[in-house]
Amino acid sequence: MSSYKPIDSKREEFRRYLERAGVMDALTKVLVSLYEEPDKPEDALEYVRKHLGTDGGDDELEAARARIAELEAENALLKGDAAPTEE
Repeated sequence: MSSYKPIDSKREEFRRYLERAGVMDALTKVLVSLYEEPDKPEDALEYVRKHLGTDGGDDELEAARARIAELEAENALLKGDAAPTEE
């Protein structure tokens, strides 16, 4: 049985590394959200890939883009120019 201790200690060290890096929490959150999803997706792996590490980043990005557009329009108005057109 003593031959199993190095493997167990390496495994435990790796587990602690994942916990320190926040990987365990991120995986747990994604898996809990998948579990709580009322309509389970066809491809669970794709769901995990899509939601892993997003933490609402898409919503923040959209809000930032909207705010930039507002500020550009306000800037153009204050300069006396016409509002910029969308590209």
